[in-house]
Amino acid sequence: MADTRSTEGPEAYDTHSAPIMAPFVAALLDAVHLGPGEAVLDLACGTGFAARAAAPLVGPTGLVRGADIDEGMIRVARARGPRIDFTATPADRLPYDTATFDAVVCQQGAQFFPDLAAAFTEASRVTRPGGRFAATIWAPLDRQPYFLAHERALRTYAPDALRYFLRAYVRTAEELTTALRTAGYRDITHRELTCDIALPPLDEYAEAHLRALWGGLITEAGGAQALPGAARLVRDHLAAHTAPDGTATLPFTVLLVTATR
Repeated sequence: MADTRSTEGPEAYDTHSAPIMAPFVAALLDAVHLGPGEAVLDLACGTGFAARAAAPLVGPTGLVRGADIDEGMIRVARARGPRIDFTATPADRLPYDTATFDAVVCQQGAQFFPDLAAAFTEASRVTRPGGRFAATIWAPLDRQPYFLAHERALRTYAPDALRYFLRAYVRTAEELTTALRTAGYRDITHRELTCDIALPPLDEYAEAHLRALWGGLITEAGGAQALPGAARLVRDHLAAHTAPDGTATLPFTVLLVTATR
């Protein structure tokens, strides 16, 4: 799941966010120790990053489901993961039987749930006794050089977009662990995980990713030249991290929360 205001839709979100999401999806799935034949739910699945990565881990005898409230994200998830059953549904009203899944994972979605306790209570309901849960959310914004560059660009060119943008960085470990405990999970842990991620050359990637996430709001606020200007700000902000070939290697930090049903 992602809160975006794009002009290009979830296809572009999937393409341009993939380099950033990949190492954290791998860590998320490692945390729940998926094995052949198991059933897993990708909660707030977005375009299905975690579901697609989980499918080979559970194999042909396993079961992978994805759920997200955004019908556009689900449309792309179905196209890019055609063997996986993706459903458009709120996180607090899942269309699955009780105790269906051996594991539930939630990759960058929990920060957007309007009622965190209700969503985790529903996740607990569909998790089998002894099943596993894991979620990632972004650590605070001051730990994220790349997203700080996006904030600078939005503050300059589309300040109204900040009310959407900042939602991704405000949930805390205490909020997640309290909601998980209330939902009936146990053995709850949390830790920060930082990965250095090599991004494609910023001359093209900075504008393409901004367009995929916020292009509509930036253009609406500042006109046709606002998006190239915002991309220049991102590149300037990240100049110290940029190699001669234009690529940029940056640290990204998430909070990884795990629990057992």
